[in-house]
Amino acid sequence: MKKLVAALGNPGSQYERSRHNIAWQMLEKLSFYDELEWRNKFKGEFAVHSRSGEKTFFLKPFTYMNRSGESIREITGFFKIEIEDILVVHDELELDFGVAGFKQNGGLAGHNGLRSIAASLGTREFDRLRLGISRPAHRDITSYVLGNFSEEEQTVLPFYSEAAANLLELCLIEGFDSVKDQYKKKRLIPG
Repeated sequence: MKKLVAALGNPGSQYERSRHNIAWQMLEKLSFYDELEWRNKFKGEFAVHSRSGEKTFFLKPFTYMNRSGESIREITGFFKIEIEDILVVHDELELDFGVAGFKQNGGLAGHNGLRSIAASLGTREFDRLRLGISRPAHRDITSYVLGNFSEEEQTVLPFYSEAAANLLELCLIEGFDSVKDQYKKKRLIPG
């Protein structure tokens, strides 16, 4: 069986620690991250992890957020990964910072990365792991998601990222269906 975990973000050092790249930051906290061998292909970077006969492909699209779907379409086509075996990890304005949750299918919530994936795959029926970044008080969403976390957030971000990575690993071991309801919206750090 083959699965794809597509972590959304933007390439480039100026975005490395931005809110939009929280999914990439979370990948670095996976217990087996140091074992992953990343290769440039599929308009991004990908690595493969095998456990108990299952292969999980990890993908970081380098197409920028609003064209993430192109990278995902290429890797799923090449490795023949089914839509139901795709998990997209992304930042989520509608969840408070420190809250994460699984979501099965659903709307795109104005997220350009999700919009691109839906357009490229021809469906919204893909699973998600949403990492809360909170909605800003001001209306300038673009500068907020492309900006870095506040000093206060940066203090706890390593713990949040590690807890989210643990949640992802649990999903990979137990399966999406067994964790989706239990972890629909879970606070991972003290509020």
